[in-house]
Amino acid sequence: MANVLANASRARFAAATNGALRPRHFSSSIRRQESSNPPKPPKPIDDSTSALEYKRTLRHRPPPLPAMDLPRSRSAEEAVTNILYNTPPPSLQPFKKHVLNCLVQNEPGVLSRVSGILAGRGFNIDSLVVCRTEIRDLSRMCIVLRGQDGVVEQARRQLEDLVPVWAVLDYTDTHCIERELLLAKVSILGPEYLEEQLLGGPTHEPRRHPHHSVLPSADPKLEREAQLVQHFEHSADPEGAAAGPPPLTPSQVLRLKSDNLQSIQVLSAQFGGRIVDVSEHSVIVEMCGKTKRVEAFLALLKPFGLLESARTGLMVMPRTPFKHTEEADDAEEGGAVDASLLPPG
Repeated sequence: MANVLANASRARFAAATNGALRPRHFSSSIRRQESSNPPKPPKPIDDSTSALEYKRTLRHRPPPLPAMDLPRSRSAEEAVTNILYNTPPPSLQPFKKHVLNCLVQNEPGVLSRVSGILAGRGFNIDSLVVCRTEIRDLSRMCIVLRGQDGVVEQARRQLEDLVPVWAVLDYTDTHCIERELLLAKVSILGPEYLEEQLLGGPTHEPRRHPHHSVLPSADPKLEREAQLVQHFEHSADPEGAAAGPPPLTPSQVLRLKSDNLQSIQVLSAQFGGRIVDVSEHSVIVEMCGKTKRVEAFLALLKPFGLLESARTGLMVMPRTPFKHTEEADDAEEGGAVDASLLPPG
């Protein structure tokens, strides 16, 4: 019996010792290998299928589509002709501007799928802005297009059925803040030198005789022949020969640049813009505002000589309503009227 108890105690002690003791490494190479492993990026929070779970939890019956305005009722002959030629009656709804705001999963291929659905329905996208949101795995798309209410609503529901799309909202009739960014490169020499600046390459340096650059060799005989041909071409039209701007002295060039630069700066300040770059022959103007305001600013910059322009798409964000204002309006409309405040009679 004593032998059995001794063997059991030895087995218990060996098991406790094996569980408590850990293998000790006398070499530091293993530790170096463990520390040399590069850190792995964090796992994504969600994948594209999480949008399906979100839409499944909020599944509800969608409202009916907007009623399509059909033309007048046709006679029997017109109906038979329509059936024979397979011409459906056209809708009388007007084409208007629609702004769609899409919240999608930030993964490759989402933009091509969204644009493919819109292109398949015959929509021409006026502007498209895509950028990441404050959430790492989500992106926001702002799409501006023109179409009828019923057709756009069908396209919106079809976009919302895509797997990586969380929600699609139509901000057409919503009070929103709309902004668009413009970068415009404007000449400070004036519109007379615009064509010459466009031939000057990236520096926009005016070039009076672009045909001289075609001849690599400085042969005086070829230059005289080219001048003779040019004079012969403009001999029948003396007004066209003198249509180019005359050469300016350096002091005249400085005054011209200073006047145009000051005018562009004053005009930009009136529209809330600013000059972000000044070069030898041109300036770059930055301006942010509504689409109509940007178009008006561009129209006013064209007389100075517009060299290049780049515009972002339209970005929108809905306004936040004031709750106390709505309650005050309801109280004013439905409140009781004091008879003592009414006029006599």
